[in-house]
Amino acid sequence: MPELERLNAGHAPAVLAFESANRAYFAASISDRGDDFFEQFADRYDESLAEQDAGVCAYYVLVAEDGSVLGRFNLYNIEAHRADLGYRVAQHVAGRGVATATVRELCRLAAAQHGLRTLRAATSHPNVASQKVLTNNGFVPVGPAEPGGQPGTWYECDVSAT
Repeated sequence: MPELERLNAGHAPAVLAFESANRAYFAASISDRGDDFFEQFADRYDESLAEQDAGVCAYYVLVAEDGSVLGRFNLYNIEAHRADLGYRVAQHVAGRGVATATVRELCRLAAAQHGLRTLRAATSHPNVASQKVLTNNGFVPVGPAEPGGQPGTWYECDVSAT
């Protein structure tokens, strides 16, 4: 059974493998991270852990029984009981309810462990799968967004009720 775990230094190799293996798949629906992301992965990873330690972000990975990463689920821009949500799942588990179930769990953790009341997430108009994940978890559209420079919508959810 996959487990949602708080990101730590030991996850680095599996996170890099996840990002590398799914790069083309992700680029089809969200902005590509670019070559710099992979070339400077170690430094950026350490920066992410430092941001998490500072309390401005909370990063999670969905880890399979074999230790591989199935998805990344991030709370960022944490401020005043609010945060932005971002997530991505591996191509081989997409469409199986993994993102929906894990976003549901992260909403619960956001309230219980991080004291958050509101989460918001942006999705591009063509990314129907992500829109379904959000609406299935109680997020409602609240206005226009431009994720990765593409036309899209902000969604918001009151997680204090979860």
